[in-house]
Amino acid sequence: MAARAGLLWLVLTLGACASVPVTPPWEDLPLRYNVTYTHDPSPRLNVEVVLPPPLAPRLFLFRQPGRASSVVATFGNGSRVELFPRNGQVSVPEGARVLRYHHPLDSSPGGGGRHLFGGMGEGDAWHVAGKAYLLTPGRVTPDLRVELTVSGADALLPWKPDARGVYHLRGEDLIDAGFHAFGGRRCEARVGASVLEVALLGRFTHLSDAELCAWLEQAGREVVTVRKAFPFPRVTVRIVPVPGDDAPGVFGMVQWSSPPSISILVGQDATAASFAKDWVAIHELLHLTHPTLMPRVAWLTEGLATYYTELARARSGRQTSQRAWQELTEGFARGQAAAGSRTMEEVVAEERNFQGIYWTGAFFALHLDVELRRVTHGRARLEDVLELLATRGPTASLEGFGAAVDTVAGQPLFDALLARHLQRPAFSELAPLLENLGVRIDPGGVKLHAAPGSGLREALDGGRTPDDAG
Repeated sequence: MAARAGLLWLVLTLGACASVPVTPPWEDLPLRYNVTYTHDPSPRLNVEVVLPPPLAPRLFLFRQPGRASSVVATFGNGSRVELFPRNGQVSVPEGARVLRYHHPLDSSPGGGGRHLFGGMGEGDAWHVAGKAYLLTPGRVTPDLRVELTVSGADALLPWKPDARGVYHLRGEDLIDAGFHAFGGRRCEARVGASVLEVALLGRFTHLSDAELCAWLEQAGREVVTVRKAFPFPRVTVRIVPVPGDDAPGVFGMVQWSSPPSISILVGQDATAASFAKDWVAIHELLHLTHPTLMPRVAWLTEGLATYYTELARARSGRQTSQRAWQELTEGFARGQAAAGSRTMEEVVAEERNFQGIYWTGAFFALHLDVELRRVTHGRARLEDVLELLATRGPTASLEGFGAAVDTVAGQPLFDALLARHLQRPAFSELAPLLENLGVRIDPGGVKLHAAPGSGLREALDGGRTPDDAG
């Protein structure tokens, strides 16, 4: 997740007969969701959940308690009972065949509801998180089959439907259902053989749809300065305008659906020229370059994306090398201020210390990249770790990440470097590292100069500056 200052803050939880396995009916028939968008009387989603008989689960829940005030269960004989969620949980009576409920997209009396997960949009263009409105079984197994249909609006979901418009999902798709769009306009951004399918969910004062997609395409090309190819053949992106704001990227977030889905808030009054300095789109797309870490390790994933945000923009030519190091050092200074005298271990444990977490992680990524290049005499780099991890699946652990680092390095490296950082005051190794790279922080800004590690620095940012000449 990326956010501007001041907007930093807008989850898998019958038997056998002799030696021949018998498939339970619940796992043989799909759980089916029929979702209908309507604007009568106000924007909302009408959801029908068809339960497969006879062994339907008894406990359902909203994985992020939503706006549905009640759920109506219908039985095989046509009788009905109204159920009321408690802490997002719904106990379904035995024999129920269908569950129906409404999810209001606009929660404000005057319209224009603004909630990234529960509902956000205008007119007939709306943004919502799947886990906010999909009522799912309390226990989801990986082999659970799910079918989903959408009517009433053109929808952009993380997955692709079949020729009949039916989405065929797996149990894991209900755990993280990603971001969804209903209505709005569509465009595509292409990066090599990959495509970013984009939903534009509202009006922009100065921006055309083509300009918005060109911005995302540029960010996608910058991802390829870090990875050999764009990490996914298809991802979906939702762009939502923020009234009264002219910032190109106000806020962004990746949801780890399969494939991942991204949403970005853009100032309604932003201009195409302002995209030149935007970092939100590239930051979110850079999250696609690393696996999902389980359990979550925010300082590492956010640190990687933050570190590469500056290098990728320099490698593509969107900003100079000097500017990239200026942005990095200014970020390190903010992180250091947020960390105070605390150790890295203490800082990254503070869940809401965003500046500390992001920039402590970015500094570690820089040091790790430098050490990889140093011990291999320039033959390996941090990007090689990401490439190796990509061959090992979409998820990894911190231990798995470290093992990949050691494989690329050809020797033990990760654990010792991490222990050094965790046990010392955050950023205590920053000054000597920058000095070795030839990065000097002067009152007038960063100066790049010849130093023992300046060649390594050039390899990091992809450029050579006049300060190094001669």
